[in-house]
Amino acid sequence: MASSGRGSKRAPRSSEEQRWRKEVEEKFPSSGEGASSPPRLGLPEDDEPLHYEDRLGFPGRPPFTRGVQPTMYRGRLWTMRQYSGFGTAEETNARFRDLLQHGQTGLSVAFDLPTQVGYDPDHARSRGEVGRCGVSIATAADMATLFQGIPLDRATVSMTINATATILLGLLVNVAEANGVPRAKLGGTVQNDILKEYAARGTYIYPPEASLRLTADLIEFTTREMPQWNGISVSGYHMREAGATAAQEVAFTLADGLAYARTVAARGLPVDEFLPRVSFFFSSDRNFLEEIAKFRAARRLWSDLTREKLGARSARARELRFHTQTAGSSLTAQQPELNVVRTALEALSAVLGGTQSLHTNALDEALGLPTSSSARLALRTQQLLAEESGVANTVDPLGGAWAIEELTDQVEEGARRYLDQIEEMGGAPVAVARGFFQKEIAQEAYRKSRALESGREVVVGVNVHTEGSPTFDLFPEKGRRPGRSRGQRISPELERRARRTIASWRERRDRAATERALEKLRKGTLAGENVMPFVLEALREKATLGEVAALWRGIFGEHSPSREY
Repeated sequence: MASSGRGSKRAPRSSEEQRWRKEVEEKFPSSGEGASSPPRLGLPEDDEPLHYEDRLGFPGRPPFTRGVQPTMYRGRLWTMRQYSGFGTAEETNARFRDLLQHGQTGLSVAFDLPTQVGYDPDHARSRGEVGRCGVSIATAADMATLFQGIPLDRATVSMTINATATILLGLLVNVAEANGVPRAKLGGTVQNDILKEYAARGTYIYPPEASLRLTADLIEFTTREMPQWNGISVSGYHMREAGATAAQEVAFTLADGLAYARTVAARGLPVDEFLPRVSFFFSSDRNFLEEIAKFRAARRLWSDLTREKLGARSARARELRFHTQTAGSSLTAQQPELNVVRTALEALSAVLGGTQSLHTNALDEALGLPTSSSARLALRTQQLLAEESGVANTVDPLGGAWAIEELTDQVEEGARRYLDQIEEMGGAPVAVARGFFQKEIAQEAYRKSRALESGREVVVGVNVHTEGSPTFDLFPEKGRRPGRSRGQRISPELERRARRTIASWRERRDRAATERALEKLRKGTLAGENVMPFVLEALREKATLGEVAALWRGIFGEHSPSREY
């Protein structure tokens, strides 16, 4: 393939290249922590075949380095799926409608912390968190309000939920069917990726073995009964946000993907049947060219792994389709207007890397929940890329560029080394249980923090070019004085109202019918049956999210992280 001018495995091929290397070595000595990094120079590998069809191939064909669709964005643009959720179901529904009206093409739901970890809004542990970092959903009525007026047979829905994924999907299915939309017509994705919760994010409830069982139950159920639904979105985003490198993000994500696939295959489902609806979720960070290469490397590596490790035969089963979110960790509270530029560059990386779906962060997310104005500007960023930049007219525009191909190879090689280590341990569940993912990510996060503090890593407005700050509101509101801080605010009254609402919900239901349905769920869980049919019945009988989660807490217990990491 291609190689860099410095540190390459091959020897210089000409006297001119030798002179260039010597000059680079003189200007960029490799010793010392503070040494500057040399410039990259991609060069062709004329001494070996390019192996174009094996390593690059054609778009829409294995190994998918150049994209999963033959025409990519000329045939269909990426889905513009802005991640939204705050306060009540009514407020989030209004935000959904606003974004759809302004051109958003898919819905993505953020849930608050109590919903993520299985507590109703009136639980003691929910205090101060209801509606704060996402929307509060505990009952079928909440879910119905969340999607009121939105055609669920036409709009695709993504739900970022993991430990309680089976419950939230159950609520959505029941609401859709009550409105005449059969589950087979529901399109979308539920994240349902519990392994990365133990590695990086922390919103787990049950021990890993029990959680993996619930994850597999949902994948099996959607494979059999929801043909337009992705039962899992294996996520590297949160590991990257926690500090992982590009190679670590790819390796740990694909290792988790292999673990889920093996778990489901052990139940007798053919991999060629369920793999086409296993999707992925990556970050797009600040290193513009490396991120493009990362997406290309991940596609190629997954294509190889599904054939080598899982025995996938169909091309469709070997595709890596993914959603991308621009890096939240790159946003700065200092000079927040610069976040518009950062997000635009990160979004362009995702598009040039061939994403199927994209969320662009809002400029004020380092300060709090995005306002409607900043969310709309984030959406407009995607629309500008799609409709003005011209990048959608070419499939894999940077493919064949020496630097890009070199970086693609480097990310793949680095990820493969990690994957080999993980396989030797026994796979991702064992590696996570031992704290391997956590340790590797923590070490990299520490290195980055030291680099930022020392100035070796530059963040404009934070440790360089810090002079001055905006003295105006980017979106001034009537009656506000210029320069005042602004942002989305969640009133404490929301939590009080949510507590009253769920108390009323319990009072008005047939309590005996709810308890009978929960008892069926308990017995089905203990018998090792797929929990989804029992969850659906319990929710139809008006069980709450917290009640279902509590039942499983009683059966599985709660997970306590190892002191090893």
